[in-house]
Amino acid sequence: MRTDYCGLIDQRYLGQTVIIQGWAHRRRDHGGVIFIDLRDREGLVQVVIDPDTPEAFKQADSSRGEYVLQITGLVRARPEGTTNAKMISGQIEILAKDIVILNKAETPPFQIDDENLSENVRLTNRVIDLRRPQMQKNLRLRYKVALLVRNFLDTKGFIDIETPMLTRSTPEGARDYLVPSRVHDGLFFALPQSPQLFKQLLMVAGFDRYYQITKCFRDEDLRADRQPEFTQIDIETSFLNEDEIMAITEAMAQHVFKEAIGVDLGAFPRMAYDDAMFFYGSDKPDLRVDLKFTELTDLMKTEEFKVFRGAADMDGGRVVGLRIPGGASLSRKEIDEYTKFVAIYGAKGLAYIKVNDVTNLSNGEGSGLQSPIVKNLSEACLSEIIARTGAQTGDLIFFGADKRKIVDEAIGALRLKLGHEKGEAGGYFTKSWKPLWVVDFPMFEYDEDGKRWNACHHPFTSPKVEHLELLTTNPGACKARAYDMVLNGWEMGGGSVRIHQADVQSTVFDALGIGEEEAQNKFGFLLDNLKFGAPPHGGLAFGLDRLVTLMTGAESIRDVIAFPKTQRAQCLLTNAPNVVDEKQLRELHIRLRNPAQTV
Repeated sequence: MRTDYCGLIDQRYLGQTVIIQGWAHRRRDHGGVIFIDLRDREGLVQVVIDPDTPEAFKQADSSRGEYVLQITGLVRARPEGTTNAKMISGQIEILAKDIVILNKAETPPFQIDDENLSENVRLTNRVIDLRRPQMQKNLRLRYKVALLVRNFLDTKGFIDIETPMLTRSTPEGARDYLVPSRVHDGLFFALPQSPQLFKQLLMVAGFDRYYQITKCFRDEDLRADRQPEFTQIDIETSFLNEDEIMAITEAMAQHVFKEAIGVDLGAFPRMAYDDAMFFYGSDKPDLRVDLKFTELTDLMKTEEFKVFRGAADMDGGRVVGLRIPGGASLSRKEIDEYTKFVAIYGAKGLAYIKVNDVTNLSNGEGSGLQSPIVKNLSEACLSEIIARTGAQTGDLIFFGADKRKIVDEAIGALRLKLGHEKGEAGGYFTKSWKPLWVVDFPMFEYDEDGKRWNACHHPFTSPKVEHLELLTTNPGACKARAYDMVLNGWEMGGGSVRIHQADVQSTVFDALGIGEEEAQNKFGFLLDNLKFGAPPHGGLAFGLDRLVTLMTGAESIRDVIAFPKTQRAQCLLTNAPNVVDEKQLRELHIRLRNPAQTV
């Protein structure tokens, strides 16, 4: 029914009669000659309708935006000065001979090329939103990435195996989405948070190289890079150590970026988790921002300034400096705005020192240091701060002093904000791709409220071989055989080598305070099968949504998902979740305590 896509009609077709189909993107009447830009998934082509073809002209005259049209016409060169080098079809136009209106359209809620749309409007009218060229481009890139992943893993001997969507509820860190069983009164399935347990069972079953591009579900608070349902590139292998697993998945990431968007990621450096937290306050540092924390906790233990001394003496406290090259030019209003920003993360304030003259560090009158806190610090302390941070004349130093978690989050967020807002002009931000591996994660984190150790990843992550004894003597010092792939401050994927030996698994459960009965109740179907000759195994899972978001430069993963949910976990297109009728509830043996009348 058509010769080619609208956006692909080019100079090859000069002098030929073609048939094209698509949507009327724009209609213009220029003094008796009508122009229609016809759009399909490949782009636009300009159609000219002359009064000399009265029937075609009549149809063009009655057409409106988003009408579905079939146009037959002659391809000719555009007049000189009207070409568009940015479009494949920009050198030609089509002189219409015949126009068929395949379907009329009501006026859409917004223009397809309108860039000033609220997200709620876009998500409510998602079908129209998906017609926009950028959304078409995003979803086609998503398809290409998935195809590249499949082809790459196929060459490495991986096979695609599906795992269940209806399974049992297991503790994996977030709330499960529960599905009531109609057949089994009072019992529930759960939607999988990940295929974690099933892919380990596949390793026991002898499928030593598995992958799956699959949906996962987590009922948790949302933000720009989270959705209640998301897509995971799940990979698991047997008889490979962490270095070998990382080598395969690093090569996959390099291949996908090169083929999908022409980006050479290069080799991935490795950074220990402790170093990432020490220098950046984050386990997924954005290395495009060339700013680091300077540790000052030890220095402040001998100072009398209560704000810094209190944090330094606090159990789990921390004091850091963040040098901003050229930051002395920041206005007081800007500093006040940054103070409000760090308050979001629990910081009680934002101390600073402007270095107006690095050769004059006295804290008396005429000092080269400008700040309300200078008078509270000794001259020796000020000199050491300048030495450690490497500050120069014209720089500014921000300080964080509080519990370690607050300092890391607040000053870490400030580091990113300053880097992205001021860094390019200040020489401490690079527009590039900065991948890395973060390794040597802790096995456990201590829950002060519950007074117990929790697994940082999941209970089946293997400890480092040399740290096995620490499981019983010092769990907090035990490191895991875990690794995260990070790119430009986003966690692209994470994984670990799993525990395959029963005695090690039992010791980890003991450290977590999980008794034999509880372990059997929660994970029995996995533990029972690990007894039948489980091979050494491990893997990694990528977030496909995040991967494509990074490639497109979109602000949210919702821009690379066809039908996403809002931050309140709602689908505005279908108005879900919604009420169901009483008959359905009765069949599921459910009675609501507080029935919802509206969503």
